[in-house]
Amino acid sequence: MAESFGTSPPKELRILCFDLGSFSRSTQFLLSCVGVFVLYILYGYLQELIFTVEGFKPYGWFLTLVQFGYYICFGLVERRLEGHRMSGGSFWGSKPVPRCIPISTYLVLAALTLGTMGLSNSSLGYLNYPTQVIFKCCKLIPVLVGSILIQKKRYGVLDFAAATCMCIGLAWFTLADSQMTPNFNLLGVAMISGALLCDAAIGNVQEKAMREHKAPSSEVVFYSYGLGFVYLFVIMLATGHFFRGLAFCLEHPLQTFGYGFLFSLSGYLGIQFVLALVRSSGAPIAATVTTARKAVTIAFSFILFSKPFTMQYLWSGLIVVLGIYLNVYSKRNKLTLADIWQRLVRFFSLKNALSPGRKLLIDV
Repeated sequence: MAESFGTSPPKELRILCFDLGSFSRSTQFLLSCVGVFVLYILYGYLQELIFTVEGFKPYGWFLTLVQFGYYICFGLVERRLEGHRMSGGSFWGSKPVPRCIPISTYLVLAALTLGTMGLSNSSLGYLNYPTQVIFKCCKLIPVLVGSILIQKKRYGVLDFAAATCMCIGLAWFTLADSQMTPNFNLLGVAMISGALLCDAAIGNVQEKAMREHKAPSSEVVFYSYGLGFVYLFVIMLATGHFFRGLAFCLEHPLQTFGYGFLFSLSGYLGIQFVLALVRSSGAPIAATVTTARKAVTIAFSFILFSKPFTMQYLWSGLIVVLGIYLNVYSKRNKLTLADIWQRLVRFFSLKNALSPGRKLLIDV
């Protein structure tokens, strides 16, 4: 019997060692949605909470190093679980699944991962958290440009309309933030914009590499963050930022390493739930769920952390949401300019037929 989402659930849907394949498609969707909302709301709360520690704002890159270190540990455990599941035997005696993607590709992915995570974390020292989230909602803009340049993809008019709405909403939200926030700094805008550019490149490079080499997502996460950790560790050692960041965090171990562990764990598990949502329900539905999650995260940020509010935040945010909706709709309906024109002609023709006494402008 068909499930509520139209097709049978995938034969195997795993989140770490838990197999959701025995559940119905609607149950898989609900479990994935709950996981995405709970984990990423916790992720956003902890990220903003860490930056409220007095004196922490200059140490965003050290937080990224800590986060990458935790991700390496989580990725190693996940790869061991995969090896244990495939070969049997003891957990620690099992060998990880062999690497599929060339190391040269991972060297590029690691640099891009470092850029997007490091710049995103560091931007919170200069921006409101809601402004950072709004920028992340507009990931479509650099992704669209990057996929045209890297993968030679072609897009319809709705994709470009979505990108235009996002640009307008983003500009309006940033303008409102610059007027309402006394510590607003354009350096934060530059940082989060750089993070989005790296993120766009990551998406295209990852998609191409995983498609060509049939690599599991756990491998991509492990090697991307592992090599990124090495890059950042060497850079911070060379510049002296490592020891300054370490000294500060040792003075505040609970607020940095403790919250950092929960922050990293919620982010890592959140990735697994998003991937499960994509596999079970498709990318457009996953994009809708993650967008709703970001809206809830912004609301929680205003409620839990004291910050000024203006209605411009709401209106500009709604324009960004419209752009995201157009993007999701375009994935289901590949409309061209000719299709839109034909629909307009049919609409006005039908309206004219229902009101024969009226002259329409299109008929003149």
